[in-house]
Amino acid sequence: MAISIQRFTGDFDREWDRLVWASNNGTMFHTRQFLSYHPAERFCDHSLIFTKKGRPYVLFPAAEIETSDEKWLVSHPGASFGSLVVPEDLAFADSIHLVELLIEYARSNNLQGIRLTLPPTIYSRRLSNYIDFALLRQGFDYRNREISSMLFLEDDISLNLAKFRSSHRRAVSKARKCGVSVRMTEDYQEFYTILQKNLKIRHGVKPTHTIAELLKLQQLFPERINLFGAYHDDKMIAGVVNFIANNEVVLAFYISHDEDYQEYRGVNLLFYSIFDWAISKKYKVFDFGIFTVNEDPNFGLARFKENFGASGMFRDTLEMRL
Repeated sequence: MAISIQRFTGDFDREWDRLVWASNNGTMFHTRQFLSYHPAERFCDHSLIFTKKGRPYVLFPAAEIETSDEKWLVSHPGASFGSLVVPEDLAFADSIHLVELLIEYARSNNLQGIRLTLPPTIYSRRLSNYIDFALLRQGFDYRNREISSMLFLEDDISLNLAKFRSSHRRAVSKARKCGVSVRMTEDYQEFYTILQKNLKIRHGVKPTHTIAELLKLQQLFPERINLFGAYHDDKMIAGVVNFIANNEVVLAFYISHDEDYQEYRGVNLLFYSIFDWAISKKYKVFDFGIFTVNEDPNFGLARFKENFGASGMFRDTLEMRL
């Protein structure tokens, strides 16, 4: 049965999100609910719906960007990753056909290229590289391959603690002895102050989101975005904002600590507590996020995450000039 493409329109919002949550690899970043928090004028939305047998089949959250007099169709820039949202039973032949159609569509709409950022494979219910293969077979090339740190969660926190290197296990004990406690909190403003200071000192940059945007996202996804804080004498000394990307994976979107309290090892106890919570909620994987930027590795950050027992998986961006 032939597959066809149509451009997304606003009256398809609810059905779009229903399909994302029922898909093999959909995440909150693929939903219209998430993408809609951006002001309409920020991006030129050019999302696509692939239909089969007259029904929506595959989704592509995308935008049109213009640089150097060229227009490209790209995974939506307002999300950490995108690419095609596919059903769990996607056939190999369909994956090839989908990419062929995408290329034809882009050419017929006078677009000079396509760029997609794929979620790490572990975000899929049924592990599959069909779309990766189809993209490469049709002439896409890797623009970059970042590495994201993944920790596989066990059935009990003691089993994850056994994965910690001895230095991290000692750090958890030290934090407790120093009187550090961890709790889920709504103190986003207090955390944001720590985040701003930390990013300015370490990297000279600002957070991806303003505090207003972060609060708006948390209001849109109250069950999927949370903040854990590490406290000493009731003062927040570190925090992690988690995005529950789908029913399998929790992503640490923001991680930060107050440098003045680093010796208390609050971050170590913080992650231990988050893993314990995630295990209790039956999540399977904790994604620490990338430790490479444009394939330039931060070895210290890699080592820190590895000390919890994490290993690396690709977060790929592929592109094709037409």
